[in-house]
Amino acid sequence: MKYLLRTILFPMFISGVLGTAQEANKPVPLSAQDQAVPATPRGGSSTAGVFAAVKDSEMRPITAGGFVKDGPIIYKDIAQQAGLTVWHHVMGTPEKKYILETTGSGVALLDYDNDGWLDIYMVNGSTYDALRGTAPAPHAALFHNNHDGTFTDIAARAGVVNDRWGYGVAIGDYDNDGWPDIYVSNFGKNRLYHNNHDGTFTDVAEKAGVTLGNWSTGATFGDYDGDGRLDLFVPGYVHYDVNHPPDPGSEAVGLLYCQFRGVNTLCGPRGLQGEGDHLFHNNGDGTFTDVSEKAGVSDKAHYYGFTATFVDINNDGKVDLVVTNDSSPNYLYMNNGDGTFEDASYYSGFALNQQGRDQAGMGLAVGDYLNNGLVDLYTGTFSDDYKPLFRNGGEQGFTEISPEMGIAEVTYPFLTWATEFIDYDNDGWKDIFLVNGHVYPQVDKYDWGTSYAQRPLLFHNVDKGKKFEVMPAVTGTGLAEVIPGRGAAFGDLFNDGKTDVVINSMDHVPSLMRDVNPDHHHWVGLKLIGGPKSPRDAIGATVYLTVGGVRQRADVLSGGSYESSNDQRPHFGIGDATSIDALEIRWPSGVVEQVMLSSVDRFFTIQEGKGIISGLLDPPAKGKSNAEISRQKPH
Repeated sequence: MKYLLRTILFPMFISGVLGTAQEANKPVPLSAQDQAVPATPRGGSSTAGVFAAVKDSEMRPITAGGFVKDGPIIYKDIAQQAGLTVWHHVMGTPEKKYILETTGSGVALLDYDNDGWLDIYMVNGSTYDALRGTAPAPHAALFHNNHDGTFTDIAARAGVVNDRWGYGVAIGDYDNDGWPDIYVSNFGKNRLYHNNHDGTFTDVAEKAGVTLGNWSTGATFGDYDGDGRLDLFVPGYVHYDVNHPPDPGSEAVGLLYCQFRGVNTLCGPRGLQGEGDHLFHNNGDGTFTDVSEKAGVSDKAHYYGFTATFVDINNDGKVDLVVTNDSSPNYLYMNNGDGTFEDASYYSGFALNQQGRDQAGMGLAVGDYLNNGLVDLYTGTFSDDYKPLFRNGGEQGFTEISPEMGIAEVTYPFLTWATEFIDYDNDGWKDIFLVNGHVYPQVDKYDWGTSYAQRPLLFHNVDKGKKFEVMPAVTGTGLAEVIPGRGAAFGDLFNDGKTDVVINSMDHVPSLMRDVNPDHHHWVGLKLIGGPKSPRDAIGATVYLTVGGVRQRADVLSGGSYESSNDQRPHFGIGDATSIDALEIRWPSGVVEQVMLSSVDRFFTIQEGKGIISGLLDPPAKGKSNAEISRQKPH
């Protein structure tokens, strides 16, 4: 199914005061300066112009203020109690003179030891001294889940400290042995950590042929050719030379690309040479072959790639490829089914926002917020710009609708990295979480209404996807935590049916935002195991769950958020319902199965062709559930 060419409209969306939805959060009225001032965007990052400062009632930038004393307590940061704050992210120098030290690192949630509980992998950056070999390199962390609310860093013992300048991480069982492997994207050679099944890993990237060697970012695993083996896509950001850094006015970059609002800053990414993207085909023998050119996804334009995800956009049973690009048009590649992709970026409507303008695409959320069976897309962008929501219209392509949904204005002062569609209150409708933080430390010196460290944002899905409502930042809760956020991973760390958030912040300790929303809604979680013609971890599977006439969709994905990898167990909130009407699984092999679930508020382990099997998280009192399964022809 191809997307139809659509007409792109250019309704210039330039508003007045950029307020918030909460009364206590309203910015103080200023003067005529409140009106947005259109300006030709200058500097290294794409913005929409220059806008008036937005402040709260205490004259703080709205990105670091706007708190309320009372309201719903949705998230609580328990990182210290959980033992995560023993680790610290490090990237470059505090001055952030060069772009290499500003974009931060990702997070992955994975069950590396197959005990049924999610563990946490935190990517670390590095320093120039470490690159020169004159100082120890910062290490990544692998936090083992102790099943009691605490975690223990076992990265050194497991052999996954990386000790390179790290950025992204993707999880996938590339050899179908039933154990998750870890791909880490670096500046310099990348790593592919093969799981040894004994709590340790071995870096096999050299043998596998997936090291690359310059600046790689948010990778993704997916079976693009349907052979049952996970392939690997690795976007590239900037082609960077540490021996010839991009100083303002140097041969590497001109002065025009080293400013923000007329103030001198680090240079780029505009004005710098981009790094190409790479698609690696899995040969099935532990090695990969670079097929980027043949497949048509090599990024000949050398855009600044950040975050990628394989997902079936048009419901034809083949995973497509979505890539966010910084300060350049986004990519959407549609799978032709013959080992090649068609570049549908422009005619699908995903390359640009509704003004026909490229934005600084960073993070990527993928999810069906309308419960209509089509995955929608949401991306994080720079400050002085809004964050776009792309509604999937099937054959009509994507329509960017943030202004119409009421979620554009509030995001202008924020610089958003990680973002995800989640159902934090289990009402059956996906909400949107944003992780924020600026790249320029200089912003704290100016009266611009933004800040280097910023609080997260949470948009609640209201009236069945007709609009989103900004949830208040209640003092003392996770939504009021002001941090220099970057990568984040979303998932159920405590197996309680709630969606928690682990945030990797720049030069900072991690945050573990535990979902403590007091709702009593019900839920279902699934652990999927692929059959012999599907990837073992079922990456690429699409699941539809129906309750009370509402049909939800969830996909098993690798990558996304911002250079991160989320919980790969499909999760469904079902509100007040206490039973499931139907569950349909479309496996990567093409087989479609109907499975009957006997209860709620629990995880089910489902294997392709066998239905529900006994799993580590089966309720002990209820024993094992029986499955009724019907097998259909491949779709």
